Amino acid sequence: MMRILITGKSSYVGNKVKNWIEKKSKNYSIEAITLRDNMWKGRDFSNIDAVFHVAGIAHKKETKKNESLYYKINRDLAFEVAKKAKNEKVKHFIFLSSMSVYGMDTGIIDTNSPIKPKSNYGKSKFQAENLISNLEDDSFKVSILRPPMIYGKNCKGNYAKLSKISTLTPIFPHIFNKRSMIYIDNFCEFVRIIIFESRRGYYHPQNEEYVSTTKLVEKISEVNGKKVVFTKIFNKIITSLNFTIFKKIFGDLIYDKKIDKLDFNYNVFNFDESIRVTEK
Repeated sequence: MMRILITGKSSYVGNKVKNWIEKKSKNYSIEAITLRDNMWKGRDFSNIDAVFHVAGIAHKKETKKNESLYYKINRDLAFEVAKKAKNEKVKHFIFLSSMSVYGMDTGIIDTNSPIKPKSNYGKSKFQAENLISNLEDDSFKVSILRPPMIYGKNCKGNYAKLSKISTLTPIFPHIFNKRSMIYIDNFCEFVRIIIFESRRGYYHPQNEEYVSTTKLVEKISEVNGKKVVFTKIFNKIITSLNFTIFKKIFGDLIYDKKIDKLDFNYNVFNFDESIRVTEK
């Protein structure tokens, strides 16, 4: 039986992955722990096969006051957990990073795209990636996951904001942009395969199809029984604005389909199905 430890007991992603794997197979023993106190330091990792490190700070407005917190939690704590895992003979360490390490608001990310994080969140995640990757050897595999926006019922972050908008606004811009996103169940299955097959390396999991922000809002509003009128009247104004917020919502930001060469299929829902399963 494979024994898996998830760090981040209150994490949305951590709990979803735990529940998903438990439902998929009885060949796993999964435990989630909190890192909010120091009790984890006394936890014996020697009986663990894989650690999925999810704990971190995200979806919080960055200020000068909380800047150091990003590096303390997303970098230093992650590295400390990874070192403990290696020292106690854990075979596989999976680190949840982010698309934010590229520091891009719009564009196409491929294998040649430079790493240029702009936010403290992105910088702290990338610095953690480097520290943890340097621990890797033949007996300690490291997987770095850089997902785009994860969406699903009760998911935090930008998806939660879009869900709120879809239930409040009677009118929304009709713009056919393209965004890489991943439905939570797709992500959970991806993580399960990475752990089960002991995959090492850098990964950029995404849905098989790119998603339009307009399409996403349309589907969410439909499922919630809200009528939203979509119009192109604001398109020229919106596309001419250079504000980051508009780029994040209406700009194109995608992973090239060839960025990962995977020989397995982890997509369990298409876009329409996942929205409906998510929201009902």
